[in-house]
Amino acid sequence: MSIVKWSPLKELEDMRRDMDRLFDEFFSPVRRRSAWTAKPGQGVVVPNIEMFDRKNEIIVRAELPGITREDIDLTITKDSLTLKGEIKKGEEVKEEDYYACERSFGNFTRTIALPVEVDSNNVKASFKDGILEIVLPKKEEAQPKEIKIEVK
Repeated sequence: MSIVKWSPLKELEDMRRDMDRLFDEFFSPVRRRSAWTAKPGQGVVVPNIEMFDRKNEIIVRAELPGITREDIDLTITKDSLTLKGEIKKGEEVKEEDYYACERSFGNFTRTIALPVEVDSNNVKASFKDGILEIVLPKKEEAQPKEIKIEVK
């Protein structure tokens, strides 16, 4: 066995790498079963989303596989959209019978900041093949206006 010189800087580098991994896992918006949980299916459920601008409206799509539309609740405020729901576990499998379980079950909440003010009275939502699509029309004040410039 060889003798290795102890370096406090290496210890600090290892600790920094572990903290980076912890924060990356905690803040990344992905459905996952954390390595820190002991029981199958108990993890952090965060629906993945995409949000984009389509001229006079904002479109939000969220991945919600394995959920029914009755288990989804949407709330719109002046500047945010909140998705709430529950992913229910299907058949009951004993914990000791698992080889692997990367799926998560339970309640989730995701609040999304809206880039502009929307007309909450005319919002439309549809749910197909595990994808929730929400169409948020922009308020008249938030819509882009085109101004013609006269050249003399």
